[in-house]
Amino acid sequence: MKLLRYGPQGQEKPGCLDDEGRVRDLSGHVADIAGAALLPDEMARLMALDINSLPVVPGTPQEDLRLGPCVGQTGKFICIGLNYADHAAESGLDVPPEPVIFNKWTSAIVGPDDDVMIPRGSSKTDWEVELGIVIGKGGVYIDEANAMDHVAGFCVINDVSEREYQIERAGTWDKGKGCDTFGPTGPWLVTPDEVGDFNALAMWLEVDGKRYQDGSTATMVYKVPHLISYCSQFMSLQPGDIISTGTPPGVGMGQKPPVYLAGGETMRLGIQGLGVQTQVVKKA
Repeated sequence: MKLLRYGPQGQEKPGCLDDEGRVRDLSGHVADIAGAALLPDEMARLMALDINSLPVVPGTPQEDLRLGPCVGQTGKFICIGLNYADHAAESGLDVPPEPVIFNKWTSAIVGPDDDVMIPRGSSKTDWEVELGIVIGKGGVYIDEANAMDHVAGFCVINDVSEREYQIERAGTWDKGKGCDTFGPTGPWLVTPDEVGDFNALAMWLEVDGKRYQDGSTATMVYKVPHLISYCSQFMSLQPGDIISTGTPPGVGMGQKPPVYLAGGETMRLGIQGLGVQTQVVKKA
């Protein structure tokens, strides 16, 4: 099932995508794609619905019908750094002996096609296509063997990053990762049964039609179950939390010479089976 949230920013309604690419309204069955609605029993109830009996929402998604972030009320936006062997190599860094954890603030979350705003004073704003895990059943000290029981679904994330703020200024990575609009999420939350082998999903990103990233989750060092278990050793995971799992090579910082966003560009990115995002880059 492909779950989504549609409508004006801050007023999104729950929906799903039917086999013909139309949005069906779920408002009569769930208040939002958020919180308790992501628990296994509730997800099973939604997946049992006859989608074709639900009201059709006028408009074409991602054209004249805006989609919001595919999950609402996210409490934690957890990110994993240097988690692709080929991306670590392009960065000139060793694969870390444990997953690198940092945060994006939840105020970074926007819809999949909303504008991305370059912060004032930024000169090194960059892109990163990533596989996002959305937590369903919460937990702490989760056993890796049972980790997939805690997954509501997967989605596309653009981990937009300001490299000067992240690397060259004092403090943690977080200040370069969590700026407003730096976390486009969606277009849909795809349930695990529709994703297939999440360890072999093609993923890509283009800027103004030029393909910079063209990779696969196959080169992910620390896999999805391990990341869920690992993160849960340091914090409780709760319904609606997002774990963004790292990026393949091709980021702007890794180009020779480096290429960064200046404003006016269009980013387009996607992951096999999880949909496509398109963002216009603007200056704040």
